[in-house]
Order: sequence, then structure tokens, then C-alpha cells
Amino acid sequence: MKDETQGFPAYKKNDMVQVIAGKYKGKSGKILRLVKKKNAVVIEKINMVKRHTKPTQKEPQGGIIEKEAPLRVCKVLPISAKSGKPVRFSVWMREGGRGEGAKATPGAKKTKAKERGAK
Repeated sequence: MKDETQGFPAYKKNDMVQVIAGKYKGKSGKILRLVKKKNAVVIEKINMVKRHTKPTQKEPQGGIIEKEAPLRVCKVLPISAKSGKPVRFSVWMREGGRGEGAKATPGAKKTKAKERGAK
């Protein structure tokens, strides 16, 4: 059985991303939700769609509701905290990712080991 999340970067809720392709190219926002089965993310106020709904107990009025639709992960890049520009996911993780508490990447450990050996 194929792994559904294979190739799905480790984005998390509240990460800042920028759209790099399609109708919303250049727009940025915060991730509201991850849709791992579809390899997609829902971004705040991006890819808005209108849904016609019947009256329910939750929405007694019914009518037309606007909500965000998922975007494929390949169309977004994380925004760097240092430069404020979109960067590749691996570069973003190397420079700290989400800031404090982000895990160090294996590549960062190798460079520290080289520094120790050079002393």
C-alpha cells in the first residue's frame, strides 16, 4: 500500500507560506488546515470559493457561503523569517524553520562535526 503522505513536507498549522503558481501567485497567508490525503493545504483568505447550502440547524438561513478551498502543496513555499521571502523547504528548515524549538537538520550536525575536527 502506498504511503499517502509520501513527499508531503512537514508544514504545520499557522506556518506562513506564499503561493508560487496559479491564480493566486504572489499572495501569502497562514496555513489553516492540512489535507494530507489530497497533499494540500488550506491558506487563510486564499482560493475562496462559494458554496450554495440548504438551511440546517447550524445555518438556519442557508444561502451562499464563502470559504477557503485547498491548494496543492507544490504550489506553496514557506516564508523565511530572516528575509521575509519564500524559500525552498529544506533551506527554511536549515535556517530555523518555525523559530525557536525547531529541530536541527542532519546537515547542520555534520557542519558542527567538521568544525570540531578543524580545531
